[in-house]
Amino acid sequence: MEIQEATPTRTTAKPKWLRVKLPTGKKYTELRGLVDKYDLHTICTSGSCPNMGECWTEGTATFMILGNICTRSCGFCGVKTGRPETVAWDEPEKVARSIKLMNIKHAVITSVDRDDLKDMGSIIWAETVKAIRRMNPETTLETLIPDFQGITRHIDRIVAVKPEVVSHNMETVKRLTREVRIQAKYERSLEVLRYLKQEGIARTKSGIMLGLGETEAEVLQTMEDLRGVGLDIVTIGQYLQPSKKHLPVKEFITPEQFKKYEEVGLEMGFRHVESGALVRSSYKAQKHLT
Repeated sequence: MEIQEATPTRTTAKPKWLRVKLPTGKKYTELRGLVDKYDLHTICTSGSCPNMGECWTEGTATFMILGNICTRSCGFCGVKTGRPETVAWDEPEKVARSIKLMNIKHAVITSVDRDDLKDMGSIIWAETVKAIRRMNPETTLETLIPDFQGITRHIDRIVAVKPEVVSHNMETVKRLTREVRIQAKYERSLEVLRYLKQEGIARTKSGIMLGLGETEAEVLQTMEDLRGVGLDIVTIGQYLQPSKKHLPVKEFITPEQFKKYEEVGLEMGFRHVESGALVRSSYKAQKHLT
């Protein structure tokens, strides 16, 4: 495909298509009550995800493991950076019980980066998947993993427990990676996704954010790079600044531009393309099993 250099439509004021409805419905209310009663931890609530009501109604939720302090300091991310707490070895069982209490049909597991650990947290990752399988044999799983610094013996622990979907986010285009992700590397992330596919993961997935100053040509090149490593599913959403300390939004991408990326992505051969302002990594996650 020939890629023409172009810049997406730039909109400086926060547009109307970023407004979200408050989550409602019986299923949402029930799950919200369980989360509050048992002090369950989901990214959906702690990250104030705009799609929480929709996902919970469909029986999907995202859980974060290995604490809430990250060893990396990405310019886009609202998670606290610093020295993480000691690993909680009972965490796998706690997550599994939470999923059972909430009667989750499809669970997405993610984590902070744990570069402070010799195994990068991969042992807890594998044990969490095993615990969920034991306690919730009907629940399907997506693991949204860090890059584990590209060390294959750590990635192999994820491959061994065979989640239905394994995801690792590129987050942005190659030119902006150093500014946006700081300790991450564009090529290393691509290699992680390539390795997962090579080792037999049936569905691999990645996500990128727009509005950080990338061009259309760069977005399309990133999509081409992802297809080049056999990626099955890509999510494309609007970056929103978590606080004044984080990278500013350079532009708000129009719905028409998101639709274009979706159409081009499907033409490229992706199995699923979720592209829209409010799309996040786990948006419509259960649908990606097909």
